[in-house]
Amino acid sequence: MNTLHLLSGGAAQALVTRLQDRFLALHGHAIESTFGAVGMMKDKLLADTPCDVLILTDTLIAQLTVSGHVATGTAQALGVVKTGIAVKTGEPCPAVSTRAELQAALQAASGIYFPDPLKATAGIHFMTVLKQLGLEQELADRLRTFPNGAAAMTAMAQSSEKGLIGCTQDTEILYIEGVDLIADLPKEFELATVYTAAVCSGAKAPEAATALIGLLAGAQAAKLRVDCGFE
Repeated sequence: MNTLHLLSGGAAQALVTRLQDRFLALHGHAIESTFGAVGMMKDKLLADTPCDVLILTDTLIAQLTVSGHVATGTAQALGVVKTGIAVKTGEPCPAVSTRAELQAALQAASGIYFPDPLKATAGIHFMTVLKQLGLEQELADRLRTFPNGAAAMTAMAQSSEKGLIGCTQDTEILYIEGVDLIADLPKEFELATVYTAAVCSGAKAPEAATALIGLLAGAQAAKLRVDCGFE
């Protein structure tokens, strides 16, 4: 069986997972995927990890095109992903629509789950939000970070502890059973990130890579992208 190698930010995991069987049936390639923080995926690419298709933020794809790691003219945007607040399914949903409400909800939480504050798009942003709220020191012993948003939400869903709150990209919250997206971050803290797919310059199967991107970004998958949290 032919294999297509994919490196992707966690934001696209649900979309890729739901389309991989269709892609195999249509094009005869299985997808070998690695999902994680976008900074980590960039590091893997630069360390020569096999990669045919790359899905990262639009900014990183543009940088990697300039550096020659992404084939010029192959990039296609998948959509905008916002960053939101999550709680465990079945637990009360705190108000988080304003700065004051978000601050109060975080202070009341028994634990706060979010992705890598150094490598993950949402983790970097959320740590900045905590600093802007003046909470990074006050809540330090309640901050629980994970390599990516899906890992953070999975851990939160599996915890027996009550009163937890999480923050990551909407697509990663919607993907994990056992957590619910309650709202996007307040407008003043909004993070809306464009995710883009592109063919890697070192792709071993560039035609199949182009076909996968066409499937992910095409009109037939438009409703699925919305269902997965893309705008």
